[in-house]
Amino acid sequence: MASEDRRPSANPWKYDLRELGRRAGTMQELDRTAPAPAGWGLELIRVPEKADVHLRLRLESVMEGVLVTGDLDVPVVGSCARCLEPIEDTLSLDVQELYAYAGSTTEATSEEDEVRRVEGDFLDLQPLARDTIVLNLPLSPVCSPDCGGLCVDCGQRIDDLPEDHTHEVTDPRWAALADRFASSPGTPGESTTPEEN
Repeated sequence: MASEDRRPSANPWKYDLRELGRRAGTMQELDRTAPAPAGWGLELIRVPEKADVHLRLRLESVMEGVLVTGDLDVPVVGSCARCLEPIEDTLSLDVQELYAYAGSTTEATSEEDEVRRVEGDFLDLQPLARDTIVLNLPLSPVCSPDCGGLCVDCGQRIDDLPEDHTHEVTDPRWAALADRFASSPGTPGESTTPEEN
């Protein structure tokens, strides 16, 4: 059975544990959408601020705390690392995390950054979502796996250029000599007079 916030002004990232209780084995399904805060992203790809993050979670009361499993969907935007074209996509990610009760063996034997903790009567799902999303963002996102990138000479997308696209490259040290031969009246092997029939 899906639980919804009783108060419209409630923080959608916080889950009230009084709905679940502490008896091991009790379980609730959570299906809600929460707005993404600013700053979820990397240099080339990010979650837009206030974008809808859709959470489908199962919260299960266990001896040590609350086990959260499920998945989330989140939109991402960015730029292709090869051709700089805009990218829009939706990530679907699995989540699984134990939130430990204060005073539990897990809480007592784990370092501060090794386990998430129940905060009073609430679970804060935002750090779990943030870590799951940011750790799964690609460092070098691409618009397609076979993106050719940009032409190093003209800066245009290689995928938009004809297959025979090339640039003649002349070593600047030989440029004056190349110009001289190009402008000379005859080149070796060529006749300067018209052939007779």
